[in-house]
Amino acid sequence: MTDPVRVRPLADGDWDAVVTLERDAYTGLGLSEGRAALQSRAAVSPDTCFVVDVGARTAGYVLALPYPPHRYPDLTRPEEPPEGPPEGPPGEPSAVPPGNLHLHDIVVAPGLRRQGLARHLLHHLTGTARARGDQRISLVAVGGTEPFWSARGFVPEPGVVPGDAYGGGAVYMSKPVAAARQTRARPSLSPPAPTLREVS
Repeated sequence: MTDPVRVRPLADGDWDAVVTLERDAYTGLGLSEGRAALQSRAAVSPDTCFVVDVGARTAGYVLALPYPPHRYPDLTRPEEPPEGPPEGPPGEPSAVPPGNLHLHDIVVAPGLRRQGLARHLLHHLTGTARARGDQRISLVAVGGTEPFWSARGFVPEPGVVPGDAYGGGAVYMSKPVAAARQTRARPSLSPPAPTLREVS
């Protein structure tokens, strides 16, 4: 891939491309949501929704939003703004503090798959979750993608998603958000003079 790759926040002008990518990825599974539902999910948490560009082309996207553990978006209706008590009914994000970021949707254009673009999006999302103070990232693996997510550290939690909610074989999965790596400073040629605490 010779064109530059860039992950950036999802903007209003991206929706035509996002809707097309989503429709092409999920219509065959009977899981396509349509523009209004997708936009409602992004509106809940715009700071955790991104696209990846390859050159001038929108090549993929990720939609994520805060949800309590073991809860997930209801595909039959748009998202409601988070408000009210911390524990809302199933299928609603509720007003929850950082803790669990739910990766609702990640799609890469068919002709650009297996080139690391999903990894770029996931890496960016993980950094965002870490900066928010989230401890875990969750998702619902659909269409036989459980092995893909298992290879990326997500652990299945069977029984969380009813069989009819996300199609046959859907599995709720999650993984902890790893702490940022600490980089060691290179030792200088002449070490600094010891402080009082170091010599006492």
